[in-house]
Amino acid sequence: MPADIVGERIEQLRRRYGAGLMILGHFYQRDSVIKHADRVGDSLELARAAADSSALRIVLCGVRFMAESACILAGPERSVYMPDTGAGCPMAAMADPDQVERAWRDLGGDAAGFLPVVYVNSSAAVKALCGRWGGSTCTSSNARRVFEWVFSQGRRVFFLPDEHLGINTAEDMGLRRSETAVYDPRREGGGLARADLDRARVVVWKGFCVVHMAFTADLVMAVRRAHPEAKIIVHPETPSDVVRLCDAHGSTSQIVRYVEEAPDGSLIVVGTEQHLVERLAEKWRGRKTVKALAGSVCANMARTTPEALLALLERWPESLRVTVDPGAAADARLALNRMLALAK
Repeated sequence: MPADIVGERIEQLRRRYGAGLMILGHFYQRDSVIKHADRVGDSLELARAAADSSALRIVLCGVRFMAESACILAGPERSVYMPDTGAGCPMAAMADPDQVERAWRDLGGDAAGFLPVVYVNSSAAVKALCGRWGGSTCTSSNARRVFEWVFSQGRRVFFLPDEHLGINTAEDMGLRRSETAVYDPRREGGGLARADLDRARVVVWKGFCVVHMAFTADLVMAVRRAHPEAKIIVHPETPSDVVRLCDAHGSTSQIVRYVEEAPDGSLIVVGTEQHLVERLAEKWRGRKTVKALAGSVCANMARTTPEALLALLERWPESLRVTVDPGAAADARLALNRMLALAK
C-alpha cells in the first residue's frame, strides 16, 4: 500500500475512535509515525500522559519498557498496545530481577543505607523491586532531583541499569569519582572492594545504551577542530569523558529546548538518536544548522512503522496488547508515582 494511503487510513481510524484512543510517540520514532501521535515526548512526558489519559485504548509507539510503564500508570481499566511488541531495549535487558536481588544483598540493601533509583529504561519486574524497597524510578530529565531526594534522607543511591547516566548525574552534583562505584553483575560481589563500597555515596550498575556509546571523545574533538564555533550537546547516557568535553548534556526534551533556544545562525551538533536529530535539522532549516555528532539509530525504535501502526488500529490483535502482572504492577506503580510526585 502506498505510504500516503497508509497515512490517510491511520488518520481515518483516529477520527473514528476519537477520544477513546490516545497514540503516544517517543521522540526517537520516525516522522512518518510521529505525525500520527496525540502526544510526543520523552519517557517522563509519555509516563505523565499515560497516567492522565482517559482513553480506553493507548497505543505506545516506542519500546516495551515504555508500554509497560503506560500500562502500570493507566490502570487495569485501560488497554495498552504496541505496533510491534518485539521492540525491546537492550539496556533494560542488562538487569534482570534475579541479578538485581543478588546485588541488593551484596550491597547490604536498606541496612547499608541504600535506596534504589531505577531508570525507567528497565523492566516492570525491576521497577517492582525498586518500589518494594522504597525507591523511585527516574528519567534522564529528573535523575538529579531523585538523587537529591535520596540524599535528603541521609541515604545512598543504588542506581540501575545505566552506568553513564548514574555517573554523569553524580558528577553534575559535585560528587568526586571516589564517591561513586560501579557494580558489575557478571563478577562476584559486583567486583567491588569493601573499601570502595564503604566510601561510595552512589553505586551504579554496569549497563549502557548502544545508541549513545557511539559518541566518542575523538568525534567531539574532530568537531572542535573543523567547526570551533559549534555548540555540542549530548544525551547523558553518553560516557562521562565525552560529556565533559561538550557544551551541554540533557534528556531528549532538554536537547529539543537547547536547539530551540540557540540563536539564529548557530551550528548545533547533537549526540543522540538519529531520527530526533534529523527532525530538529528539518524544523530549523534556514535559521540554524543542526548536525549529528554521529549517525546512531535505535534499531528497536525503528521497528515501529506506519504499516504496523495501521495493522494494529484495524484489527487490535490481543498479541499486541501489553500487560503486566498485577502484583508487579502494584509495586512498580509505587516507584513510578514517587518519581511523578518529585517531578511536579
